Amino acid sequence: MSRTALVGNVTAMLEDADFLVSDRCSVRPKSFDLAARRGEDLVLLKILGNIDAFNAGTGAELRRLGEYLSATPMVIGLRTRNEDLKPGVVYFRHGVPVFNPDTAYDLFVEAVPPLIYAAPGGLYVSIDGDLLADEREDRGWSLGRLATELGVSRRTVSKYEDGMNASIEVAIQLEELFDQPFSNPVSVLDGAEDVHDADPVPDEPDADPDDEHVLTVLAEAGFDVHPTTRSPFKAVSMATGRRASDVLTGHSSFTESAEKRAELMGSIGRVTKTRSVYFTTDRTKRESVGGTAIVSCEELAGISDPEAIRELIQERAAEPEA
Repeated sequence: MSRTALVGNVTAMLEDADFLVSDRCSVRPKSFDLAARRGEDLVLLKILGNIDAFNAGTGAELRRLGEYLSATPMVIGLRTRNEDLKPGVVYFRHGVPVFNPDTAYDLFVEAVPPLIYAAPGGLYVSIDGDLLADEREDRGWSLGRLATELGVSRRTVSKYEDGMNASIEVAIQLEELFDQPFSNPVSVLDGAEDVHDADPVPDEPDADPDDEHVLTVLAEAGFDVHPTTRSPFKAVSMATGRRASDVLTGHSSFTESAEKRAELMGSIGRVTKTRSVYFTTDRTKRESVGGTAIVSCEELAGISDPEAIRELIQERAAEPEA
């Protein structure tokens, strides 16, 4: 399956699951292909045929964007090396959860989260330790008896009951012994932090020198400005304490390519509930494109009041949905 077809299939699946989905991110470089929201769940999706193409730099950018936009970064892919990704299994690449389209369908359409995750050494599940302890005690089994049945030590059984995760083989044994499952679902929409201790979110990059003057003006206007390197926008500018006023920020000359970026930023902004603004190095009669405010750098330089800058963006940019 081509990557274009795969992105189209994932888009259709998300829309069937009542997600609001952005336009496909077709500009380079790009850390994600789609933004999608359903209720309070906002996801940023990278979609790949071979997940080995998902590198550390892209993973770092995607995780930073997830933090800035209160979104969950995810990768949907088909295979790694020469092996297909297994259905119902969550993998991890550079701190980001990865799974195949079948798992995505179960999660988003059928509301059935995955139970299994991959980690060094094999496949694992999160055991409900309290339930296991209750069932063992109800049966009158000691830790030693259950350890013998499983072929593990008493200490290992005690750790399972204290919340240690187990191999899929042990999970199957437990289900057969007690005739019920003990596996907790993987909380993919929360970043799967229950089964994966990710490294801290990587530090943000320095701003492109060509963008520094624009980003400095925004910082002086009261925004916390976070530069990006692999996104269709140059920064996420966050208004302290005013989530609805966060702004996706672009900057370049107003070319045909810039107009496409502005359109895409507006589409992403509708999903992420942010405004978007594109600062142009040349003058243009356009005041907005696709919901993205268009402001020339010359116009920006003529405004000395920080609040006036915020008001100008609010006037020209589409209002984020509540």
